[in-house]
Amino acid sequence: MLHGAGGTAMHSLIKDYILKYFGGNLEVEVPLEALDDAAAIGDIVLKSDSHAVKPLFFPGGDIGCIAVAGTVNDIAVLGAEPYALACGFILEEGLSLSAFEKILTSMRRMCRMAGVNIVTGDTKVVEKGSLGGCVINTSGIGRRTDALERNLRVVRRFRDDFRGRWILDSNLRKGDKIILSGTIGDHGIAVLSAQEGLDFGGDIKSDVKPLNRMIQGLLGEVGGVVAMKDPTRGGLADALNEISEKSNVGILIYEDKIPIRDSVQAACEMLGLDPLEIGNEGKVVIGVVREAAEDALEFLRSTEEGRDAEIIGEATDEFSGVAMKTMIGGKRIINRPVGDPVPRIC
Repeated sequence: MLHGAGGTAMHSLIKDYILKYFGGNLEVEVPLEALDDAAAIGDIVLKSDSHAVKPLFFPGGDIGCIAVAGTVNDIAVLGAEPYALACGFILEEGLSLSAFEKILTSMRRMCRMAGVNIVTGDTKVVEKGSLGGCVINTSGIGRRTDALERNLRVVRRFRDDFRGRWILDSNLRKGDKIILSGTIGDHGIAVLSAQEGLDFGGDIKSDVKPLNRMIQGLLGEVGGVVAMKDPTRGGLADALNEISEKSNVGILIYEDKIPIRDSVQAACEMLGLDPLEIGNEGKVVIGVVREAAEDALEFLRSTEEGRDAEIIGEATDEFSGVAMKTMIGGKRIINRPVGDPVPRIC
């Protein structure tokens, strides 16, 4: 299970096995081996995502919400605007039609929020007891926008060595600020509460939502964004370590700046979990040039999706990897987790 839960186990599986057989296409601008959230081919971004969340329904959402929002967000963090999805359903014998219709309703609602359409797909049914209800694959395409071009012009105003055409994990440099768009841990704890039948309080629910409209607004109205990643499996710790490793810079974050709900913090303490390692489905980690950071934060806080945003850290050359300055003044190394401690959250 750890091989599909984000973190070091999953990354090792991909690097040691999958990349051995695929990749190496020099005509792909952002190829498979870059291991970004999506691939870029010319002016098109392509993403495929499979969803096996357990249970199918949880506080704040369901597998249908994640299927759309997850793919949309993976396209959006490269700076592209998603506009068409393909959907594959693998349904388990015995899944009620009412449950299936509830999932479809959620998917339609997420599509409308994101401004995308499902344009093709496939449906299969397998024997009872095989899946826990259903598994959904969503693939999507996105395209370059004027907002992305404006963002890149702002980046080049402050970094004359920047030549990239996309927002990538490898673009972070010393001095860039790290912004988190909102509270962490909500989704993972919400799913865990449904898995185990636990009640952590009525305000804990999944944060699942599409972020493409917020992201395009940030790029077009402020700019200066160099790196973005949605901290899903493996949580904030995994996302920051991946950006740090690919960009070859250290990242220092501040514990007192990381937004987290009291109820989520309490649940993590009760269960012995690190909220930095808990997956999210409606948040984004943003690397932005120092000169644009305050304007970016102000814009994010003006949106519904980013109202709890904070500047949580910065890139540095003083060390490698990720470290956190604690509230008592010390420093704690934030390693990449082995995997997300909550299984099957997406």
